Amino acid sequence: MVKIGNIILPEFPLLLAPMEDVSDPPFRRLCKAHGADLMYSEFISSEGLIRDAIKSRMKLDIFDYERPVGIQIFGGDEEAMAMSSKIVSAVNPDLIDINFGCPVKKVVCKGAGAGVLKDVDLMIRLTQAVIDSTHLPVTVKTRLGWDDNSINIDEVAERLQDIGVAALSIHARTRAQMYKGHSDWSHIARVKNNPRITMPIFGNGDIDSPEKALHYKNEYGIDGIMIGRAAIGYPWIFDEIKHYFKTGEHLPKPTVVDRVEAVRNHLTWAMEWKGERLGIVETRPHYTNYFKGIHSFKTHKQKLVTLDRPEELFAALNEIEEAYAGYEVV
Repeated sequence: MVKIGNIILPEFPLLLAPMEDVSDPPFRRLCKAHGADLMYSEFISSEGLIRDAIKSRMKLDIFDYERPVGIQIFGGDEEAMAMSSKIVSAVNPDLIDINFGCPVKKVVCKGAGAGVLKDVDLMIRLTQAVIDSTHLPVTVKTRLGWDDNSINIDEVAERLQDIGVAALSIHARTRAQMYKGHSDWSHIARVKNNPRITMPIFGNGDIDSPEKALHYKNEYGIDGIMIGRAAIGYPWIFDEIKHYFKTGEHLPKPTVVDRVEAVRNHLTWAMEWKGERLGIVETRPHYTNYFKGIHSFKTHKQKLVTLDRPEELFAALNEIEEAYAGYEVV
């Protein structure tokens, strides 16, 4: 078993990564139903929480059926991080995660996310401010370093553990790489094999198949895997990996009917959570991923991204089911 504070996870847990505009309650609910063991919210600005920004506050919504779930915050100011951790603690997630990995320019320019990789002392102060302001376990997600010439994950891991961080997720790229190039998990393995490190170490980056998940599990000895982009439009990946671990065999690919059911649920839950109009609009970007690889889908997709009424959308989904009855997804 893997423990984060009082949270007990399976022997080799699969985590859903915190992804902006993706890891909201409707999507997390789907991933939970398909085998995700621990999930995180979209990342939330500490400054936004303090200003009472509506979008930031909405991201605090969690539901009992998705537990264990963590809320992720980011920021570059100690006082703001401390105050936001108190706000987060009040909604009682299972843990608080700190984002020291986001490479996006607008975050880095504020001295937050992966920008903190340039100043490990600041990272420690920000983390300490959060730990001191909550009763919840605090975890961190970060990268290997700023660039290939400043990989500092070994120091970062030791110092974070020393102040009480309960688990560390490492994206096996530098900030300079963004999401491009090859992820190098050898650095994660080195952290995991450090005899000083006792907290769980989770690996992240490029896991997009059951075979790769098993290879990385065996090759690098990590405590679990965090899956991000491969789960977008494909929550089945968690079930597929677990089944492959147990049997060495592949589950059948989700059929078009399975995909329509997932979209129907995603859309329904989004409208319930965000309201009809916003739920419809914000689900549109997901359709391409749910139906990726299905031939001659352009006309159906055009309908899905332009229709504005729930009954029309559900009718369009019924049409897709009928049009692709018996279609085998490769």
